[in-house]
Amino acid sequence: MDASSTYQDTLPLSSDALLAQMEDWGLTYRLHTHVPLRTVEDAKAVEDQFMTPGENALRVKNLYLRDKKKRNYLVTLEQSREIDLKALGAELGIGNLSFGSADRLFQNLGIRPGAVSPLAMINGVQNDVRFFMDAAAQQAEVIYMHPLVNDRTVALTRADMMAFFDRIGCAVTWLP
Repeated sequence: MDASSTYQDTLPLSSDALLAQMEDWGLTYRLHTHVPLRTVEDAKAVEDQFMTPGENALRVKNLYLRDKKKRNYLVTLEQSREIDLKALGAELGIGNLSFGSADRLFQNLGIRPGAVSPLAMINGVQNDVRFFMDAAAQQAEVIYMHPLVNDRTVALTRADMMAFFDRIGCAVTWLP
């Protein structure tokens, strides 16, 4: 199974159910469908099809990480930002970080590789996943992210994204 909406019914929470929940909470978003995106390069190839010209937007990449104590982290960064895992672990005071396995990703965030997204914290908060986000999101008007599958992208205003985190009880730690 891949991370596309074709298999969303095999997820603990489907993309359709997530979007319906967001609507019930009064959160607005723009939904875009596209070919499955597995990498930042894939995303850059199609984002001009749905991004609004002149929009103060943040396009993100997401890392599911673990430390030696088996604690789980979701780190969301501006998509072009370079990251050094060793330096990040030291900066956060959590030691060495490594990428989590596909099985742990599914277990802790309820998604498959290629669909990692801040919206997966709807599952992650129940599994003690800590969430870190690039401080650049505090300046963006709109943030683009996957709604648990990689053939859809939603555009959320910063205010609606923060309202989502409040609704699910997700603490955001900002990365400078």
